[in-house]
Amino acid sequence: MSAAGQNINHAIISRTKISSPLPLLHDLSFYASQSSSQMKLTLIFLYSIDLLCFFLTLSIAANPPQNCEPKNCGGLINVSYPFWIKGLQPDYCGYPPFEVTCINNTPMLLKSLEDDYIVLNISYEQGTIRVASVRYARNHGDFDGCSVPYYNLSFSFAPLKISSANRELIFAYNCSADEPQVIQIPCAGMKSRLAYLGGRYGFPKDDGVFGSCYTAVMPVLDYPGAKVKDYPKLLANGFLLNWTAPDCTECRASGGQCGYNNDTMDFMCICPNRTYWRRCSKGHHNTALIIGISVAGALSLALFSFFCLLLCRRWKRKKLSSSSLLNRMVSSQWSSKSGPELGSSHCTPIFSYEELYEATNSFDASNELGDGGFGTVYKGQLRDGRVVAIKRLYNNNYRRLEQFMNEVKILSVLRHQHLVTLYGCTSRRSRELLLVYEFVPNGTVADHLHGSLSSKSFLPWQTRLSIAVQSADALSYLHSIEPQIIHRDVKTDNILLDNNFQVKVADFGLSRLFPVDATHISTCPQGTPGYVDPEYHRCYQLTDKSDVYSFGVVLMELISSKPAVDMTRQRNEINLATMAINKIQRRELHELVDSRLGFDSDLCICRMITQVAELAFLCLQLETEMRPCIKEVLQSLRGIATAEINREDRREGDDATVEEARLLKGFSPCSPNSVMEAWVSSSTTTSSTVEC
Repeated sequence: MSAAGQNINHAIISRTKISSPLPLLHDLSFYASQSSSQMKLTLIFLYSIDLLCFFLTLSIAANPPQNCEPKNCGGLINVSYPFWIKGLQPDYCGYPPFEVTCINNTPMLLKSLEDDYIVLNISYEQGTIRVASVRYARNHGDFDGCSVPYYNLSFSFAPLKISSANRELIFAYNCSADEPQVIQIPCAGMKSRLAYLGGRYGFPKDDGVFGSCYTAVMPVLDYPGAKVKDYPKLLANGFLLNWTAPDCTECRASGGQCGYNNDTMDFMCICPNRTYWRRCSKGHHNTALIIGISVAGALSLALFSFFCLLLCRRWKRKKLSSSSLLNRMVSSQWSSKSGPELGSSHCTPIFSYEELYEATNSFDASNELGDGGFGTVYKGQLRDGRVVAIKRLYNNNYRRLEQFMNEVKILSVLRHQHLVTLYGCTSRRSRELLLVYEFVPNGTVADHLHGSLSSKSFLPWQTRLSIAVQSADALSYLHSIEPQIIHRDVKTDNILLDNNFQVKVADFGLSRLFPVDATHISTCPQGTPGYVDPEYHRCYQLTDKSDVYSFGVVLMELISSKPAVDMTRQRNEINLATMAINKIQRRELHELVDSRLGFDSDLCICRMITQVAELAFLCLQLETEMRPCIKEVLQSLRGIATAEINREDRREGDDATVEEARLLKGFSPCSPNSVMEAWVSSSTTTSSTVEC
């Protein structure tokens, strides 16, 4: 084989994860017993595609990728997985957020919104990395004392977290303090600056030291005998970050090197003959086996094509009226219920078809509110005067019937102020299946951000933050009850608003009840493009973190007023989640934020938006375990809102905001406390990490 051909194989294999079709077989066995023939055919099709991909993957796995030997950069030696040096090691040698850049023989971590950081040390045993700001580390603590931070440290990436082993070095501006541990930093042309060496980073501290002063907090790594007057050396000495990554022990023990497949977004073990899932195989590459598997794959494709032709012919001969099919499906679904009616078994009121037909004025098109996923939603008024929303099931569709049944089952037992209320449904003997909800009059969040109402009304930032908190509260309730409920279709179109802009989360047709003690459910991916968890789409495993990913997209919509998917945007920006992650990593958050929100003119709004953007960034992590749970997200959002209220209360009556505005004008962007800090300790709730 030519060198060019070998390089192509290397590229293919380095991006390929060899997986077995057995998990999908499990899906087939699970669903075949409870689905229609149409569902079975769909799953058989998916299985065949997965099987074919499995064969083709094996057939091209002929050459191993380049080795991921440890590399050095300056004083940083033996850099290896999960870290990797850009330009010295292939990008599959480490986890993407752990990229180290070697600039002029200096290892750099180019990740912060405010500054670049020099990597001083990596501890693979303790899972820590020590970094220091370039502006302080290069001078080894010998710099102008006036050049102290004016901002709080803010990291916009995961999974690195500021370690609680650091201490807090606090700088205060435009105030005075009588504490003996506080020193003054005289600077020409500036008002008083103070410095104070506090306790452990992230733990509750005494805000009374500086009162209502404007403060900037930096983590520093303590050393014996360190005093606050040594703040230049403390800044140059850097601080610790904690990191976690998939375990590499099994791979190394089998003779392989650990890496990360950027296409499949998963760990891979790089072995002498090829890449493997977790560890190297004891066998060796067998060309005859590869040829045999390739032939088997080709035969499978031929059989699959023949099978499809037979199914098409059978499908054309199948003639059933829509009414008889619907009745048969309804009888099948309800036959297993203990009561005579589904509604009664769930304590859900039963409405007659005639009453709802009358309430909607014969389902007049002028009363149509929109599409509700598996049916059309109409506005109606019941005989008792209640204004309601009525969802009418589309005919002759098993999947939509299943969603109808699912929504009744779930909503009939849920009670929460931010979940839409189900008033009832029609009888199974009714000529049509209808659901009756409370009417929420002010449209959806999507309507106000980038839909039909966006030109008529503008949502200010405080309203958007309130929407985020209330939506997270509703999802936290769903995830905390037993059995746990995964919404599976979290999006701005399913977040309704009343006239006071209070949230009502709706549309539970795709939701799933989680078995107690289960970590995931294996199921075919469903949801709305732009919101579906990539890990769920790739592994067919639904978890509570799937809702967290979707909620991260919602947060980005609230910040940007942009839809989750927009085909008119540039190719690499069609997906809002991808665009947002790229802009945050390139420190271009200001380009993402809706310019009408006051991000560039109001320091408080700038601080809150940056914190929410960081939180959304964590929710959008590709690997499930890197995302926070929804309870952590809710706590962080509440902390952001509460912190700003408290900050404004403390500043009322003084002119500190004038100085802040001057600082903001001279230094951009603004930099609030990182939301990651709140997961270690939150001053608004508790000093311990939230238990999901």
